[in-house]
Amino acid sequence: MAKLFWQSLLAVPAALGAAVAVSGSAIAAEAATPMVSDFDQNSVQVAQITSVSELTDVLPSDWAFQALQSLVESYGCIQGYPDRTFRGQRSMTRFEFAAALNSCLDVITALMNQVSIEADDLSIIRRLQEEFFPVELATLRGRVDALEAETATLRAQQFSTTTKLRGQADFHLVTPFDGITGEANTSVANRARLNFDSSFTGDDRLRIRLQAGEGNAIDPSVLGGLANARGNDYNVTIDDFYYRFPVGSRITLTASARGLQGDDWVTDTIVPFDGPSVAQYGEPAFYSSGGSSSNGAGAGISIALTDSIVLDAGYTAGGPGAFNPNVGIFAAADQSYIAQLSFLSDGFLDAGIAYLHNDQSTNFQGGLPGGTDTYAALLNLDFGGFFIAGHGAYQAFNGGNDFSWTAGLGINDFGVEGSQLGIYGGQLPEVADTTNNPLLIEGYYEVPFNKFLTITPAVIYGDTNLGGGTDETGFWGVLRATFEF
Repeated sequence: MAKLFWQSLLAVPAALGAAVAVSGSAIAAEAATPMVSDFDQNSVQVAQITSVSELTDVLPSDWAFQALQSLVESYGCIQGYPDRTFRGQRSMTRFEFAAALNSCLDVITALMNQVSIEADDLSIIRRLQEEFFPVELATLRGRVDALEAETATLRAQQFSTTTKLRGQADFHLVTPFDGITGEANTSVANRARLNFDSSFTGDDRLRIRLQAGEGNAIDPSVLGGLANARGNDYNVTIDDFYYRFPVGSRITLTASARGLQGDDWVTDTIVPFDGPSVAQYGEPAFYSSGGSSSNGAGAGISIALTDSIVLDAGYTAGGPGAFNPNVGIFAAADQSYIAQLSFLSDGFLDAGIAYLHNDQSTNFQGGLPGGTDTYAALLNLDFGGFFIAGHGAYQAFNGGNDFSWTAGLGINDFGVEGSQLGIYGGQLPEVADTTNNPLLIEGYYEVPFNKFLTITPAVIYGDTNLGGGTDETGFWGVLRATFEF
């Protein structure tokens, strides 16, 4: 029995040190004590096992397999993580070593009741206990207690167990260098959003977005204005109200009460300018010029045909007809449909084709009767260090047709990791009651200062091409600050 005792004692440091790759410095010296919020709970969440085969990442071909098998099956003093892994290739902490050693010393204590232990052996056991137990295990228990108390406090103080609150605030400073008539002075434009995102299954999302803002520039009625500004005298409105949920592993359904139209129904708008750009029509303009009012209701479906090919479709019935029981969603005067097939890869090529139909108007100003049919193609070529992207859209409507496009290039991580330097431009859809197309060109540089703040300076040139003796061209400098929290 004494031999059994020594086998169990000597196997502990051998197996733990070899199979878990404990470094000498990790055992001999402890790093600075971390804050409670930094403590890795995975290091203490262990589960007792009865057979080495329960450890999914331990194979018979592993050089320490026999030692682990003996410790697990003969002595029952090796534990695994809750996911049934042993993680034998990573270094262990003093806390993990203390927990494992404590388990093996429990076996030794049981053996001590069965055999007589010499004084030297008892001295070794006491030294091991004094080395690891009073300090490491006491600290470990204290930190676990602190974590439990902190978790209980957070649960008690959170405003909802199902909802997260996310916010975004955008500040713009706009200076016209050669402003179009009516835009001759420096102005500001701001927008604030609060998103209440709720999930009831972990895979679904109910979003209710509150939004308010004031100010806009860059001739919103013709050139589209700013992407992150909505002038509404800071009146708070519900901008988004929808519920999205999966059906199986490849289908996602969306029911919208407000806020979704055009590109809101698609998985990706393909062109990388959409988002970083300061001007609204960094997003391809055909999505909104051929779409219905965003204050309507609708439904959408997204089908992942493969891991890279996605089919999106959506329907929007614009208000107020959609909310009037005497009219209804299928008889609303402003209805739109969209379908887009996208190829989305992690490599060189992203592309898409889209079809939109709108029962009301042809463009931003909505001056022509009858429906509009839009056929569009989108492309992004990612060369690693830089990308080239653009789109083209053909629109047919009662009495005519139109073609619009944009193209540009950009460099990701230019100077700063996470940044994007880009320039794009093109011909926007024609303005109602004219046969001319506005022109827009923008250069921007999006720079993330940290995870909360992004600064984007931009230079924008626009030509309304309206005629009539007015100043048709403008040249603006814009500085946008975006806070996310």
